[in-house]
Order: sequence, then structure tokens, then C-alpha cells
Amino acid sequence: MKFVALVAIINEEREEEAVKVAKEAGAGAVTILKGRNLGLREKKIFFGLTLEENVSLLLFILPRKISMVVMKSLRSAFDIDDSDNSALIFTIPLGHVAGLNIEELHKFESEIKNILS
Repeated sequence: MKFVALVAIINEEREEEAVKVAKEAGAGAVTILKGRNLGLREKKIFFGLTLEENVSLLLFILPRKISMVVMKSLRSAFDIDDSDNSALIFTIPLGHVAGLNIEELHKFESEIKNILS
């Protein structure tokens, strides 16, 4: 089974919604990292306080076939193809993976069987 890392960078306040959409599309466990978005635009300053956009980085390890289903669901739910750049989603192919939960692998196998049938 070929695996990919699907990475979704979204606004922190929409984190739970993104996880729900991904899980409904077949994703399993997720690792969530917090960060700040420092884009090309100047930072907003309000009464001496710098306002930065807080983001969540969602990391999923998925079989390649399921990753495309999850990516399409996230693109649709968050209007990723819109020009406002509210989110970024990409995949990275993985050569070797160790430590995946056996239950997770069985879930992936049944999801792939559903996709192929």
C-alpha cells in the first residue's frame, strides 16, 4: 500500500470543521500543529498590538487513493480554489512508514475496497 502525507493548513477557528470533513471522507488519525501565518501583506497593528493570523497544520498519513478523496472534500468544504488563500492543502509521497495502528490499516483497507467497488 502506498502512503502519502496530506497536509492542510487552515485558519485555527476552522480546525474542528476541517477534521470532521476529513474524517467523513475516510481519514483516520490526525496530528495538529499550531502556527502563525506570516504572509506577504503587512501585519495589522491595532493599538500597538500586532494581529497575526493563527493557523492549524493538520497532518494525515493516508493511503494514496484515500488521500485524493480527502483532499477533494477539503477543497470543496473550504473553497480552496478561491483566490482568498484561506487554506493550503498538499500531499507528499512517503517512501517508508512505520508505526501505523493496525486498526487504522484495516480501516484504510475497507475504505479502499469501498472506493474500488
